[in-house]
Amino acid sequence: MKNPSRLSHVRNIGVAAHVDAGKTTLTERILFYTGASYKIGEVHDGAAHMDYLAEEQRHGITITAAVTKAPWRDHLLQLIDTPGHVDFTIEVERAMRVLDGCILVLDGVRGVEPQTETVWRQRSHFKLPTLFFVNKMDRPGADFVRSLAAIRQRLKTEPAPITVPVMELGGVVHLIDQTLIRFTGEQGEMVIVEPCPDPLWVSLADLRESLLLAAAEIDDELAECVLANEAPAPEALRTAIRRGTLAGLLCPCYGGSALRNLGVQPLLDGVLDFLPAPLDRPPAIADLPDGAQESIHMSNDGPLAALAFKVQLWEGRRHVFARLYRGVLKPGDTVEFRTGDGRLQHEQVARLFEVDAGKKTRLDQAEAGQIVLLAGLRFAATGDTLCTPGHVLNLERIATHAPVLGLAIEPAAGTDEDKLLEILHKVQQEDPTLRVEEDPETGQRLLRGMGELHLQIVLERLEREFGLQVRSGRPAVAVRETIRRAARADALFAPPPISDPRQPDRMARVTVALEPLSRGAGERILLKPQILPTGSELTPAQSHAIEEAIKGALASGPLQGAQVLDLLVEVIEVELFGQGSTLEVLAAAAGKAMRQALESAQPALMHPIMRVEVVAPEVSLGVVLGDLQARQAIIQDTAPHGDQVAIQLEAALDTLLGYTTSLRSLTQGRGQFSMEFDRFDLC
Repeated sequence: MKNPSRLSHVRNIGVAAHVDAGKTTLTERILFYTGASYKIGEVHDGAAHMDYLAEEQRHGITITAAVTKAPWRDHLLQLIDTPGHVDFTIEVERAMRVLDGCILVLDGVRGVEPQTETVWRQRSHFKLPTLFFVNKMDRPGADFVRSLAAIRQRLKTEPAPITVPVMELGGVVHLIDQTLIRFTGEQGEMVIVEPCPDPLWVSLADLRESLLLAAAEIDDELAECVLANEAPAPEALRTAIRRGTLAGLLCPCYGGSALRNLGVQPLLDGVLDFLPAPLDRPPAIADLPDGAQESIHMSNDGPLAALAFKVQLWEGRRHVFARLYRGVLKPGDTVEFRTGDGRLQHEQVARLFEVDAGKKTRLDQAEAGQIVLLAGLRFAATGDTLCTPGHVLNLERIATHAPVLGLAIEPAAGTDEDKLLEILHKVQQEDPTLRVEEDPETGQRLLRGMGELHLQIVLERLEREFGLQVRSGRPAVAVRETIRRAARADALFAPPPISDPRQPDRMARVTVALEPLSRGAGERILLKPQILPTGSELTPAQSHAIEEAIKGALASGPLQGAQVLDLLVEVIEVELFGQGSTLEVLAAAAGKAMRQALESAQPALMHPIMRVEVVAPEVSLGVVLGDLQARQAIIQDTAPHGDQVAIQLEAALDTLLGYTTSLRSLTQGRGQFSMEFDRFDLC
């Protein structure tokens, strides 16, 4: 990538989906058909190229987002395969942050699933142009048209069908080129393109019309052609679809079966035809130290701007994945960045690597548009913006989620306490959704994460990578606190007087009022008090001291020391006592008033509420629903999918611990479920 024209031949894309939709299987075919891999590795054999961690191979799922490269039609694909399990959603979030486009994979039987919706929201936040691949069309009950309808209904976007799978012919019909594409050879590597037979083409008239109408919404000239019942030229159709895709107005949809080697090559063509090159994306917006903003245009010219989007321990050493948005980076260069807590930090990049899943190759230079691996950075963390010294700016940081489940842990050997703390510190740098805390009541060390599988994988890694045996307790659900009624408190803080009579008494009085808010409304703090006796306004320093005291009180509620959510805090009155009302005294008075108000506002515990989808055989539906009702689940919808039924529900996380085993028992091993965090609420 030596010049801007070369960037037009690059696609930074990710593959994302609900768990078990087949995205890693699809990625393996992409690598094989592009020549990036000489063989196809199967997930069920534990041999997938992109699932290189021992835990991924053991569990048969993707745990960490893996980066690789592949050539196709004189273009370079920089590809990230992301996890589908909700416990590892941070991997999807930070991958989406640095991509230019994505492929969302659907199960042709189940269509849009809960994690599909989560991934769609993540992709929508970053406005990523998207292709859909409706996979597993070889399975009984698979329905391409129904999947398109689910995309339109549940994701509120317009699906534009491009290839329609015809499994009995071992191929797909291309609705733009009016061709039948068949895949032969031992692994579907031989592609035969022929005119689509007339009877088959007639049967697909509705889908062809759907594609034309979607494209006509984008291009007025094309609309006139379609209204006149004329067949638009394929290139004109492609141009309109590309414009609509880049604008987020539609999503091209492809069908096939990755496991049966069917329909992947046309999808690769669609990546080049419809997804953006780095230069097609809007400039990144960065915040400057003075509060202004700057547009970062993708170019090798100008000071460095690179986003560190992932920290990973590689062969026991700390490495940082980064996407370059501007400038050039070489080994030995010094970078400057502002940490999450606002400190300015300088570090030197020791080495650069390009990455192919679990392998890395040294680079002499990285340029704008590239995703690379950096060695030698001890302090750079997820979300930091690496800059040329003297030109510090901040690109949008990566959102993280609060953990919802915890385990009490301790080293199996009492002498390994310091080793455990050191290793947990390293693992937390890798995974921002992981927390290590101390239980205020028992003094136990708690490892908190996004779910049972998340914590299980961490414990397995501690043993495999670091040789550390850990004992753990039963999973404990993380709780939050809130208030159920309005309350008010007035607190005077007056510590014992100082023996020196020349020093003024240290006193301050603060009055606060609390009011409950609706779920998910967050915490609001209003600081416009009446100041006694002067009637003046608080200084910025005084306001900051009171606000920090309030935040401190909200961080540890009166019931279990959990964070307090969904309330309004208003500071009504502040009384100052001459020079004795120092910032520390003022903060202490505000904290005391907050504690009193929280205790009198009917505090209550809130538990994590999960959105759940259970898929079970129809013959087991009655016993599954009965079990869910016993768990006080709220059933929202049931929908048949062939001989199975998908049940949509809400339930408290407490009631779902160990549900995997129960569901397998109720369904003779044929049922499965997925869940994602929705909100904290009263139970």
